[in-house]
Amino acid sequence: MVAMRNPNAMLVNLDQGLAPSYQDTLCQAKQEKTANARNRASSENATAERDVYEELLTQAEIQGNVNKVNLLAALEKVNKALERRDASALFEELSSPALGLRGLKRENCDWYLKQLIADKEQKAERGSNEILQKEELQSGVDVANEAAQRFHKMLKAVDRINAAIRKGDANETVTELMNPDAQLPTVYPFAAPLYQRELATLQQQSPEGYLSNPELGVAVEMLSSVALINKALDTGDIGEVWKYLSSSVTGLTNVENENSQRYIDELLKLKAQSRAEGNEFLSWNDIQAVVDNVNTTVHEEHERILALGLINEALDEGDAQKTLQVLMLPAAKLADVNAPTAQHYQDTLVRAKREKAQDTQDESAVLWLDEIQDGIWRSNKETEEAEKFSLGILAINEAVDSGEVAQTLSALRSPDVGLYGVTPECDEAYQAELQELKKSMLANGDNKSVWVKHWVKGGYNYYYNIESRKGSWEEPAGFVQNSTQLSREEIQSTISGVTAAYNREQLWNANETLIVKLQARCKGYLVRKEFSNRMNFLKKQVPAIIAIQSQWRGYKQKKAFQDRLQYLRHHETEAVKIQSLARMHRAKKQYKGRLQYFKDHIDEIVKIQAFIRANKARDDYKTLINADNPPMVVVRKFVHLLDQSDQDFQEELDLMNLREEVVTLIRANQQLENDLNLMDIKIGLLVKNKITLQEVVSHSKKLTKKNKEQLSDMMMMNKQKGGLKALSKEKREKLEAYQHLFYLLQTNPTYLAKLIFQMPQNKSTKFMDSVIFTLYNYASNQREEYLLLRLFKTALNEEIKSKVDQIQEIVTGNPTVIKMVVSFNRGARGQNALRQILAPVVKEIMDDKTLNIKTDPVDIYKAWVNQMESQTGEASKLPYDVTPEQALKHEEVNARLDASIKHMRTVTDKFLLAIVVSLEKIPYGMRYIAKVLKDSLHEKFPDATEDELLKIVGNLLYYRYMNPAIVAPDAFDIIDISAGGQLSTDQRRNLGSVAKMLQHAAANKMFEGDTAHLSKINEYLSQSYQKFRRFFQAACEVPEPEDRFNVDEYSDLVTVSKPVIYISIGEIINTHTLLLDHQDAIAPEHNDPIHELLEDLGEVPSIESLLGEGTGNPNDPSKEALAKTEVSLTLTNKFDVAGDENSEMDARTILLNTKRLIVDVIRFQPGETLTEILETPASNEQETDHQKAMQRRAIRDAKTPDKMKKAKTTLEETNLTLAEKKAKIQSNLKKLTEMGKVNPENRYQDLINDIAKDIRNQRRYRQRRKAELVKLQQTHQALSSKATFYEEQVDYYNQYIKTCLDNLASKGKISKKPGDMKGKKSKQVSQKYTAARLHEKGVLLEIDDLQSSQFKNVYFEISPTEEVGDFEVKAKFMGVQMETFMLHYQDLLQLQYEGVAVMKLFDRAKVNVNLLIFLLNKKFYGK
Repeated sequence: MVAMRNPNAMLVNLDQGLAPSYQDTLCQAKQEKTANARNRASSENATAERDVYEELLTQAEIQGNVNKVNLLAALEKVNKALERRDASALFEELSSPALGLRGLKRENCDWYLKQLIADKEQKAERGSNEILQKEELQSGVDVANEAAQRFHKMLKAVDRINAAIRKGDANETVTELMNPDAQLPTVYPFAAPLYQRELATLQQQSPEGYLSNPELGVAVEMLSSVALINKALDTGDIGEVWKYLSSSVTGLTNVENENSQRYIDELLKLKAQSRAEGNEFLSWNDIQAVVDNVNTTVHEEHERILALGLINEALDEGDAQKTLQVLMLPAAKLADVNAPTAQHYQDTLVRAKREKAQDTQDESAVLWLDEIQDGIWRSNKETEEAEKFSLGILAINEAVDSGEVAQTLSALRSPDVGLYGVTPECDEAYQAELQELKKSMLANGDNKSVWVKHWVKGGYNYYYNIESRKGSWEEPAGFVQNSTQLSREEIQSTISGVTAAYNREQLWNANETLIVKLQARCKGYLVRKEFSNRMNFLKKQVPAIIAIQSQWRGYKQKKAFQDRLQYLRHHETEAVKIQSLARMHRAKKQYKGRLQYFKDHIDEIVKIQAFIRANKARDDYKTLINADNPPMVVVRKFVHLLDQSDQDFQEELDLMNLREEVVTLIRANQQLENDLNLMDIKIGLLVKNKITLQEVVSHSKKLTKKNKEQLSDMMMMNKQKGGLKALSKEKREKLEAYQHLFYLLQTNPTYLAKLIFQMPQNKSTKFMDSVIFTLYNYASNQREEYLLLRLFKTALNEEIKSKVDQIQEIVTGNPTVIKMVVSFNRGARGQNALRQILAPVVKEIMDDKTLNIKTDPVDIYKAWVNQMESQTGEASKLPYDVTPEQALKHEEVNARLDASIKHMRTVTDKFLLAIVVSLEKIPYGMRYIAKVLKDSLHEKFPDATEDELLKIVGNLLYYRYMNPAIVAPDAFDIIDISAGGQLSTDQRRNLGSVAKMLQHAAANKMFEGDTAHLSKINEYLSQSYQKFRRFFQAACEVPEPEDRFNVDEYSDLVTVSKPVIYISIGEIINTHTLLLDHQDAIAPEHNDPIHELLEDLGEVPSIESLLGEGTGNPNDPSKEALAKTEVSLTLTNKFDVAGDENSEMDARTILLNTKRLIVDVIRFQPGETLTEILETPASNEQETDHQKAMQRRAIRDAKTPDKMKKAKTTLEETNLTLAEKKAKIQSNLKKLTEMGKVNPENRYQDLINDIAKDIRNQRRYRQRRKAELVKLQQTHQALSSKATFYEEQVDYYNQYIKTCLDNLASKGKISKKPGDMKGKKSKQVSQKYTAARLHEKGVLLEIDDLQSSQFKNVYFEISPTEEVGDFEVKAKFMGVQMETFMLHYQDLLQLQYEGVAVMKLFDRAKVNVNLLIFLLNKKFYGK
């Protein structure tokens, strides 16, 4: 030590007490160094000079050994301080410079002691008896410092919570409770008043007026459960209410499972009552009181049921006293049971029970509580009435004995006795008769008995003691009826006799007047009899009487006639004048009456005239429609229908604008849907850590910007850029040439049909989506739908003709045209049809939570085994891997399979019915293409049977069109799914099973081979196929598009506006390029019009040259945006434009111009035939009307937008007079006659017929236009709804990403690499097991290359990570850590769902998946 303390040695931290240890350690070190030096010398040159320090210790080595000794000594002292559990001594030892520990704080010495003792004990449990090393001490100090810091923060947070509670501010209280420093369970802000109220009560009840952290923890945990119960009660979620009621966290006592519904019902009532009283939340005490009250009520009900059983048993035994005893049981809770009435209770209840058995035809019927209580009350009432009755009879006997008439009458009239017919006037007679009756009874002898028996209501005998005046229902011992007491029957008999005698006497006195009337009637009879005899005599002499009367009347009439005739002859002139005045008055009156009648019915007359005119107009229109040669007069009446009104122009403008918006919305939704799909992929990769969060955030910002700006940008694109008008003259001419090209492509389907098959399939699909549907405006009106169907038909015929060699190739292959047709009809226009057909039944299946269809025996078997293991927690003895045949040997599997088949048939029937009755809902385009497909295949394969053709039609209509929508209804908008929502696995499997059944039925394919276990439903499939077959046949019965849409070669000429398409610059250039590359294939004839159009266009221009924008740099990012610039092309036919005035026009142009001139002429000049009109000069008035009409037309044409203008008439035609127009008509007619287009012999009736046809077509066009407006409005609304859904989806994704950012922020930082996204994990509870223990539980099956006897040396430690559902599994062998495995709970559930029973950990240990899930549920999720 002296040498070591020499300052020149420069040694530090020397301790005198450790001198021996220094000596031993340094000696040993020197010996080892000397030995090592000699070993090296022997192997090297022995004669070489050696350095002295090869065998001596250097200063650094000496200091190192000193430090080592000091460290060991300090560790020993720390260990001894731990054993003494002396916190102060421990701190002093830890402060030793030899240890060099960081972060020591004296105030945390107790925390150091507690933590290091725990670390030492934990180390001992792992089988190590060594003392704690320096690193372990430093780790313990750090952990203790953190724990102490958290504890102090917790104390401050608890102080703030108590202060907030005293302050009474609920929101502040909840804010403090939610502070993580308080280390309290989850707090729900919506229940702030509940926390404030209950915690304030607890604080007041506390002796110190202060709640500690444990008290707050227990209270908050319980109150949070109470808050969730209140919330579940508000929403009516019964499952959640019971979940929290039965949770141990809530702290409720005596909660019984069987009373769950009653608890919930009472809580709902109490909640409603509390809300009515102004209390928003139920307290814990309120809930506990409800539980206790329900338990008490249920207990009382059980006791009462037992008592009711005893009562019924006692009634059956017939013992009245025993019945009385059980009736008086407290559990029965029967009221007003009196012991003296026991016998009557017995009789009444026995009778009630007997009557109930007769009514219910059940000999074992028993009385219920209300029936027993009613019998008791009825018995008590009858007892009371019997006592009153007996007392009343006794009172009558006593009154009769007393001789007092008034007393007797009063007793007889007592309502208790119930005597009838008592009349006050007979009181003395009653007294006399009753006294006489009593005397006769006394004469027979008095037996001196004190008992009287009465027969009372209900047929019972009541025994009454006339001395004690007490009654009983039981017959007294030695009973003898008193012989002197009058009974009720005797009294009633006496009263009835006396009253009857009195009534007879009064009857005679009261009916004296009636007797007088009787006598009068007798006298009247005698008089009438005499009169009748006289009348009979006269009737016998009628002929004589009539003769006398007729002679006399004739004489008087003749005399009066002769006198009147003589008078008129003397006044003939006056008579004539009077007659004329009378006739005039009558005629005038009749005329005025008729005139007044017309005035009174003027409205009816107008209606009749309108009806007649309407009938005439209707007949004329029928003639116009149906007549082969409608007359000129009729055509002239309706020629005004060819005019375009302001409403026509407005509707056309609305139609054009709406069509533009629909097409733009379709394109915007498609782009947004593609971006959302990409977002799905990116989030999926994020979850799997394949890309960083920043990439997803970047795409989200791009997506959000598109979502908010894209639609408005696309809607305003043409308005901002002005379409063609914003381009230079040269560029506009270029685009006008494109207008001619696209008109030809649109109206002649042959070019596109051939072009589709000149490209690879992947490229043709993209071309179809981007150009073809755009060219036809997604069939937004009937004209474009007609043209698109022509393209589909032409392309389908071309594909079948050139590429289909066998009929089954349509089914087994992927025909391009079929794919185009299905894609189009499942888009915006056809989606609504699928939704109407399938949505109700799909929603019904999804809402049925009990439906679980599984038809694979192995899946059913594995699900059964998984269920048993998950429920029992024990490994199943059944094998995990079985074949379908082995699985079907189990009865449970067969039972479940039969149930699934039954459910599957029921659901399939619903889908089949919904499909076969929805024929009219299927888009016409789908049905027409099905018809074309069937006819084309029959033409190429004439030997094919009808069944083979219908199966292919079914493949199109069901498998390709409907089946995907059934399997994935969320992907085809069949059902509404909220943002972030999705179908469950069971729902998808159920829909998939039904779709498979329908697919087999549509193809008439039976279950056999691997699916032979389903062969029992093959008969059902055959029956279903017949329904499908009829459905497919009916689907093909549709008219041709020309008849359906009423389209012909003149359709474009009668419409107000020209066809317009909305297409991007990039699509124009792409189409131009493809046409140039394949022009020889699509148009082999050199004189084909398309060659001329392509020659006019020249080389394919660049985007920049066409728009006059951009830098020309191919890598310029703005180039993509320029390519998406949309323009509207007003399509025109280059080959239908007339030349100049001197050039010869073709027959069609002459014919059209002639008809237009004829319409102008016949509108103002009438005539029977066209020849007559042309030959008759027009009047000045007709010329004036014509000029005014032409001026109005010119003004209207000037206001018409360019896009809506038809082919312009020449200025000369506009300014022509009627005479000049007729001259031009005659000139044109001569030319047409020479060309053979008209026949002058029938006075040009063919032209009149064509004009009539134009009128009819114009009407049909207006009707179609209105229908198109309605359809487009519906489509626009549906597209807007879909856009809204996509916006919600974007918001959902943004919220998801925000949550990811928040989670990463809470972990400390956002990393740029997936590997960096790891934060500091908080200390959580872990579970440790030996491999032997897991093997006993059945969780561990085996470990490769390790005997089961060695399992005791293998430790597994399962620790939850910060990510919910992720566990870190560490494996140690003999205390040495071997490997770490990340276990994902969701992966386990997926394996369980897929039926995988065994998985490997560390690529060596095989574990049982089901039992591992059970273990995790039990240890970490409390399940």
